[in-house]
This record gives sequence, C-alpha cells and structure tokens, in this order.
Amino acid sequence: MSRERTWEGSWRTRLHERVRERGFHSLTAFAEARPALPLYVLAEELGTDVAGVQVLSGLLAEAEQRGQVTRLVRDVFVRQLAQSLPDGWPPVLDEVQRFQVAKALGLWFASTPDSHQPRVDRASDALLASPPPPGWRPLGPDDALLRTLLPDDEA
Repeated sequence: MSRERTWEGSWRTRLHERVRERGFHSLTAFAEARPALPLYVLAEELGTDVAGVQVLSGLLAEAEQRGQVTRLVRDVFVRQLAQSLPDGWPPVLDEVQRFQVAKALGLWFASTPDSHQPRVDRASDALLASPPPPGWRPLGPDDALLRTLLPDDEA
C-alpha cells in the first residue's frame, strides 16, 4: 500500500493492528514510548499507508475514553514544538524565529479539539507574553511549565 491508499478500507482497524504488531496494547502506549516525535514520524513507523492525522485521531479517541484530553493536547504541543523548533525555544524572537514559533503554535491550535481551543489560545498567548528560557524543549506532556499553562482539569 502507499500514501494514496491511506484512507482506503478500515484505517482505524489497520492502525490498531499495526500498534499491536509492535507489541503495544494501545496507540497511546505506542506514542508514549516515542516521546517528542512528530505525529508524521509515528505514522511513518506504522507504515506507508498511515497518516499523521490518523494517528492524531486515534490518540484523541483514546484520550477521550480515558478522560485525558488535556494531557494529549500537551503531548501534541511537545511533538509540534520538536518538529518546528528542534533546538528548543529561541533565545530571540527575530523575524525568522517568530515565524517558527507561530508555526508551532498554529499547528498546535489546529490539532486541538474544539473543547480545548480557548485554553490552547490562552496558553499560546502566555508563552509569547512571557517566553520560556532559551532552549526550552519539553520532552513530554508532563513538563512542569506545560502543566502550569495547561493543567489537567478537563475542559
């Protein structure tokens, strides 16, 4: 199969079969074993017929079942930041770096369920108003600063 066949058949079943083939009981467990990797990298590990948006959809379904959507939202931020800012938060927000930060925050917002978008918008504003230390690169959803910006109480 190839990328043009990504949406053919029961992609959700295919996604979960691939995860189980790799020894994981859930997509969440698979993703947690690969912290801070972008969603498209997780998809590539599962096969050429899996897309990052499918991985996100599966992770969201599992997070909703467990009541951990906020934690997933933080996890997606970590993955977006690692993709857009591999060296961490820039020391200075010049034009180029401001664009990279905006890209990471925009991708995060776009990947966030509607229920959490107001919280992500406030967290993004807080990061821009009081930037984290240069080089800050959270390694997972339990990063102390992220938990301050987006605490676990579900929206």
